Amino acid sequence: MSWQAYVDTSLVGTGYVDKAAIFNSEGTSVWASSPGFTVAPAEIKEVVTAFKDKGDAQGIKQVQSSGLHVAGERFVVIKADDRSLYGKKGREGIVIVKTQQAILVTHYPESVQPGSATNTVEQLADYLIGVGY
Repeated sequence: MSWQAYVDTSLVGTGYVDKAAIFNSEGTSVWASSPGFTVAPAEIKEVVTAFKDKGDAQGIKQVQSSGLHVAGERFVVIKADDRSLYGKKGREGIVIVKTQQAILVTHYPESVQPGSATNTVEQLADYLIGVGY
């Protein structure tokens, strides 16, 4: 399956995610994206930095205080660990998951339950990890 097919079918096609992009793990190359969903270079750099941040003595990452910007919007980070970043802005949100070689950046609308969106993205990440990505 092509990277674009993962965006179109495995993410947006589920109805639980309305926009998505797949980057390489360094955030320097866009492998696929939804039409009109543009994650700026500075924004993906924030994401990569957040994944590299090991946190303070209590395990709190900087991004949990500062928030995260995706496609020109600021999101409050509600979960940040070595694999996943979850953010909210009102009732919409973002789910970002890192695999060995890729970063999945997704957005879900107000009409979708956050748990449905996170399960969709995490399951694709599990699959990609299982096949070596």
